[in-house]
Amino acid sequence: MPRKIILDCDPGHDDAIALLLAHGNPEVDLLAVTTVFGNQTVDKVTRNALAVARVAGITGVPFARGMHRPLVRPIRTAPGIHGESGLDGPVLPEPAITPDPRHAVDLIIDTVLAHAPGTVTLVPTGPLTNIALAARKEPRIVPRVREVVLMGGGYHTGNWSAVAEFNVVADPEAAHIVVHEDWPVVMVGLDLTHQALATPEVRARIAEVGTGPARFVGGLLDFFGTAYLAAQGFPHPPVHDPCAVAYVIDPDVMTTRRVPLTVELTGTHTLGMTVADFRAEPPPECHTRVAVDLDHGRFWALVADALARIG
Repeated sequence: MPRKIILDCDPGHDDAIALLLAHGNPEVDLLAVTTVFGNQTVDKVTRNALAVARVAGITGVPFARGMHRPLVRPIRTAPGIHGESGLDGPVLPEPAITPDPRHAVDLIIDTVLAHAPGTVTLVPTGPLTNIALAARKEPRIVPRVREVVLMGGGYHTGNWSAVAEFNVVADPEAAHIVVHEDWPVVMVGLDLTHQALATPEVRARIAEVGTGPARFVGGLLDFFGTAYLAAQGFPHPPVHDPCAVAYVIDPDVMTTRRVPLTVELTGTHTLGMTVADFRAEPPPECHTRVAVDLDHGRFWALVADALARIG
């Protein structure tokens, strides 16, 4: 049966592609979409999510606005990568649906409690503030969640600092809560997502799909590629967030390793570092995994197929 997911996101170019993949793949049952500050303010990313919903023709799925700032720290955004709108590049259509009146945290709680235990997967692709608050506000959801597949962190690399990835360092306390709750966690971090490069061959494959959503993704990658080259020197942009959705669809699209995982909260130079302990066989109670290697062709085939199915 299709995997039931809640996509918690901050669109963002790669979040937009993750949303299109989740909607377009028949192995996913998209129960809800929630938004959180991150790539831009929560008002901007919520508007972006609703615009992408119109591009994809998404109806009947609740979208809810979430947290506007981290639990403790000042807000960080990423206009250098995603622009002032958070989704610069293609012209965004006016949204055709209105947000759910519930706060994202409450929509997450209500959705998990409304489904059978072990059937709902949380897929956060932005800062983890909504997920952490949902777990704290209603702890009954924790044993009911099938797993948390998050895009964030990195066991050997960072992008905000030498060791910290943006989604985690944007709210490290929230990330610490999520990693240490008693639910299965799969961290799809930079070590994996830096393998998901939108090469010229990938761009050509998407262009060949020829649908409106495929052209929209082409416009996203035009801006995203230029921004990534200028900001981080990548000749081809890594498309992070769809990797988490792809894992839910097809776990064999990447290899993972079970290792203990934590988040650094106090380091002078290591704040937000996700620390994975590869030194020995993990203890039986270890409930965290990290993604290691990506099947690049298989991953992009999932994206192209979803764009073709949306039509």
